Amino acid sequence: MSRIGRMPIAIPQGVDVKLAGSEITVKGPKGTLSRVLHSDMIVKVADGTITVERPSENKNHKSLHGLTRTLINNMVIGVTDGYTKTLEINGVGYRAAKQGNKITLNLGYSHPVEIFETETIKVDVPNPNLLVISGCDKQEVGEYAAKVREKRLPEPYKGKGIKYDYEVIRRKEGKTGKK
Repeated sequence: MSRIGRMPIAIPQGVDVKLAGSEITVKGPKGTLSRVLHSDMIVKVADGTITVERPSENKNHKSLHGLTRTLINNMVIGVTDGYTKTLEINGVGYRAAKQGNKITLNLGYSHPVEIFETETIKVDVPNPNLLVISGCDKQEVGEYAAKVREKRLPEPYKGKGIKYDYEVIRRKEGKTGKK
């Protein structure tokens, strides 16, 4: 039995869960998320909890059991607390500025790089070297942060670029002169 898949998911106060066939919709204070789950998985919503069961001990069903439970749990957490990713901008002259829903990044290119917020993703710029990306869908927040980071990947010699706040850049030694 899957250790993760067999754990019930508690539905917090103010969260509404609707199940229609293999589609689950979770509505909460931060927004609404909907996802089509695998049709083989058995999802039950009863007295404040969501449980996921698998129909057989088939290898495919075992794999889907924990995955389905985790996807639903991420949806419940997303509509109650939300998800955030923090990016740091390192480098002389590298900075970010926000005007409306447009974020302008100066990353050492000959032109400023512009990115835009979406309806579901919000970007906050508390200081010019920090971006805080937030939203209710864990996957969407991660993808958006990866796309922003891709605008200027951190380089190992001076450490310049955009990195996650928890990321450690392994530094390399530069060239040495001839002896």
